[in-house]
Amino acid sequence: MKNISLDITKAQQFLPAGAIMAFKDKVAQAQKGLEEGTVPGNDFLGWLHLPSSITPEFLNEVKACANTLRSKADVVVIAGIGGSYLGAKAVIEGLSNTFAWLVQDKKNPVIVFAGNNIGEDYLAELTEYLKTKTFAIINISKSGTTTETALTFRLLKTQLEAQVGKAAAKELIVAVTDAKKGAARMCADKEGYKTFVIPDNVGGRFSVLTPVGLLPIACAGIDIDQLVAGAQAMEKQCGINVPFEENPAALYAATRNALYAAGKKIEILINYQPKLHFYAEWWKQLYGESEGKDGKGIFPASCDFTTDLHSMGQWIQDGERTIFETCISVENPEKKLLFPSDEENLDGLNFLAGKRIDEVNKNAELGTRLAHVDGGVPNILISIERLDAYNYGQLIYFFEIGCGISGQLIGVNAFNQPGVEAYKKNMFALLEKPGYEEETKAIRAKLAAE
Repeated sequence: MKNISLDITKAQQFLPAGAIMAFKDKVAQAQKGLEEGTVPGNDFLGWLHLPSSITPEFLNEVKACANTLRSKADVVVIAGIGGSYLGAKAVIEGLSNTFAWLVQDKKNPVIVFAGNNIGEDYLAELTEYLKTKTFAIINISKSGTTTETALTFRLLKTQLEAQVGKAAAKELIVAVTDAKKGAARMCADKEGYKTFVIPDNVGGRFSVLTPVGLLPIACAGIDIDQLVAGAQAMEKQCGINVPFEENPAALYAATRNALYAAGKKIEILINYQPKLHFYAEWWKQLYGESEGKDGKGIFPASCDFTTDLHSMGQWIQDGERTIFETCISVENPEKKLLFPSDEENLDGLNFLAGKRIDEVNKNAELGTRLAHVDGGVPNILISIERLDAYNYGQLIYFFEIGCGISGQLIGVNAFNQPGVEAYKKNMFALLEKPGYEEETKAIRAKLAAE
């Protein structure tokens, strides 16, 4: 199995000679700070050597629970928000049949995500869909009081108990939560649910290789042993003792920060495989929530090519030159499909007859990359052999360690998210939540004055 390869040559050409190497010592200091736990937010560094700490016994426990849910439920609903759902969704969407919900794969339950919004129509339609299904719930929340997830879990728990009875419902609910405290832990202990622990030292956006991600992924029938093996291989490849020039995550962090220093404020993660759409969503949270603070941070955006070339392509080609692209290229698709010949050739595409669809896609990828570089867009290329669990595991850890290093280079605490609380305070005040009386008065006065 091949490891990820990184090509920075099409980014280097936009930088002064030695600009990336100038970060070598700073990267070493960042790695040392992470290893020694001296960086800001050092109480959330449990992800750093998480892959190598995962045991076969732990994976067997996760798989056993997943198999129980798989055997009992037609649908498994994952209730979680942010890091409590994006990692699992990224892997499941990337490694499952794109049309699984239509194909009705008899081997695997339908995986549904909820608790990540407060859309009444969404939740009403979900509860309606579940009325005729045997469903299980995986409730993922450290506190148990996150509004979106707690609201959804209460709805689903009430419905499940009404449909199958409280005793049977208990066997269909799993809580992934804090070891000792919080509303979700209290509820799980009181009701007797099977539980898994979210480690105290792993933040949500870094939690995909904990039960937060592994349990839903296993429920979808994906090989979590291979997912973890890929992450373990990448942990070694990006270790502190690997020379800077051979460490892909170190080079990636240095390159993106050299580009940032040169005025490139927006990084667009590009893919040419629709299955990677939600991987980009996970990546955006990882980097946006880690680096976007103290008035600093590269803005993380994403595009699905070639689709978005027909919407965002013009701006990327000719717009303000404050952007750079990081492209994930998949060398080998899992399926094979040849383009047919047509006698009338009205579309003029017979020159493609007999070619694999992926050959067309790869040439679109190369042609776009050349065009964007010519248009002044630096390009970082990340190549993986194929979209499978092992390579997905590699990608996950590569971007996690790259983010940890990059946050130190930017000069922020990459492991907190103080800005996330601002909207919650306003929302609770507007909803007149007990304990927010003064905030309610203040925000009502502010609105009246506008």
